[in-house]
Amino acid sequence: MISVCHEIFYCSLSFFLLVHIISSSLDYNYYPHVSYSPPLIMKLFLFVFPDTGRMVDIQLGGHTIRSHGTRVARVHMYDWIILLCLAVVDALLNIIEPFHRFVGRNMMTDLSYPLKGNTIPFWAVPLIAIVLPWVVFGGIYFKKKNVYDLHHGILGILYSVLITAVITDAIKDGVGRPRPDFFWRCFPDGKPKFDNISTDVICHGEKSVIKEGHKSFPSGHSSWSFAGLGFLAWYLAGKLQAFDRKGHIAKLCIVFLPLLVASLVAVSRVDDYWHHWQDVFAGGIIGLTVASFCYLQFFPCPFDADAIWPHAYFQQLADAQCNMQPTDTEDVREGDGAIALRDTSPILDSMESGRRV
Repeated sequence: MISVCHEIFYCSLSFFLLVHIISSSLDYNYYPHVSYSPPLIMKLFLFVFPDTGRMVDIQLGGHTIRSHGTRVARVHMYDWIILLCLAVVDALLNIIEPFHRFVGRNMMTDLSYPLKGNTIPFWAVPLIAIVLPWVVFGGIYFKKKNVYDLHHGILGILYSVLITAVITDAIKDGVGRPRPDFFWRCFPDGKPKFDNISTDVICHGEKSVIKEGHKSFPSGHSSWSFAGLGFLAWYLAGKLQAFDRKGHIAKLCIVFLPLLVASLVAVSRVDDYWHHWQDVFAGGIIGLTVASFCYLQFFPCPFDADAIWPHAYFQQLADAQCNMQPTDTEDVREGDGAIALRDTSPILDSMESGRRV
């Protein structure tokens, strides 16, 4: 328990530092007329990345939760409803009984590892995969006041994790692969019993423990971690402009940090004998693939010049700019103060002059 708390504390500290680096780097050189002296850590960071934070010249600070939050939530109302449906489906998948695969006497060699506890408990996975990225999203919103970025970050990572959870749990129930510690789940007293004809196991352990023993493939810890932290890695790549062709490899080190944390979570499942190595490998592939699709659904590819903010933000700016353009009209006074508006488009004028000729 203490080791888990220490790991969560150090992860939180790392992500708080990460938020500080990203938000400060976005401020640096953004207001050239203001004398700005970054802290020491930012001076070191900006010495390595002198071009970080040179964003597209767009106006920020006018898209807060108070001013645009209701509008953004209303536009994505159906997305939140579908998200709740995914949560219900995943809950049902955890209730139903998984497939009980045949386990014979000669198959127990790889299924007799000790029954241990979890290095990373179940309740800690959402904290690592969801809450810690939310801290990064919230920190950037606090600095930049971009509700589109905050909303799409939260919605995107929830979709990434829940879609991954549904896929993972559906495969778990369908495959029913025994865990490496299945022997001790099935025979807690160490006395095996098999059917005389089929040689299949006849378990006499606790029913819930046996049920969990048939959910080895793929790893839920691994898929959840890579779904959440993989999404965060994409997010950081866009915010740091990691692929700006400047050759700053240290940016990639920051991008790979969430993936390293996810990998350590996955490795802990093998160390605890809750999963085979194939389970965590497949879980990682599932989580990272879903995270990639979900990120690109809301944000531009990190290779793009506009990778810093979500698609909806730039669309909103374009719509606002179109609405602000005045109509090219001309006031023509007629009679007693009446006003008629006539379009003075050059194309129409040339057509009219042609007709006159």
